[in-house]
Amino acid sequence: MEYSDKQIKIMESAEKLFAAKGFDGTSVRDIAESAGINVAMVSYYFGSKEKLFEAMFAHRSEFFKLQLETMLQNTELDPMEKMYRLSDQYTLKLMSQQCFHRIMVREQMMNNNGFIARQIHAMKTRNQTMIKQLVQEGQDKGIFKKDVDVPLLMMTMIGTVSQLVTTQPAFYKEMNNLQHLSEEEYNEHIKKTLSQHLKKIFKAILSNEE
Repeated sequence: MEYSDKQIKIMESAEKLFAAKGFDGTSVRDIAESAGINVAMVSYYFGSKEKLFEAMFAHRSEFFKLQLETMLQNTELDPMEKMYRLSDQYTLKLMSQQCFHRIMVREQMMNNNGFIARQIHAMKTRNQTMIKQLVQEGQDKGIFKKDVDVPLLMMTMIGTVSQLVTTQPAFYKEMNNLQHLSEEEYNEHIKKTLSQHLKKIFKAILSNEE
């Protein structure tokens, strides 16, 4: 679904508040004030806070879904190259959507059984189903091992990126003497370092090479 600039502005304002205060701790009035609009405009564009969250969720998760679909259909890349690109795209996604990631982590830690949990479960199930297809392609071609635990593989990638990018950047900088780097330089360093690290992990877990 295509969203207008006004809708995207409202969703981005809501996202920052949801990340900082939680879904239940954020009111429609909070969102309206942050976006610089009348409270009635939230209902006009989305209907309710729940529908706004669903729209925000769909907006943020659609890009990764399209990337997975594109890789599944790509006949020029071999399965390992597709998995490498997957790790690069996930890293970039998390680095550019840290508020959304914090919402995901917060809601999963709360183990909520409401509509937010259902949204997250549906997204994770959809993504993992497509990633299993990528792994299956590699197995069918004899490139990947047969005993691959896809959920654990993805948890390894997600956990590594999440820990470094969103929870321990200052510690990583200190341990590697990177305090002198600007934010832009540090982000470029992280993208390159994570890319190399994750590709080594993927190759070790997936490759059928002796």
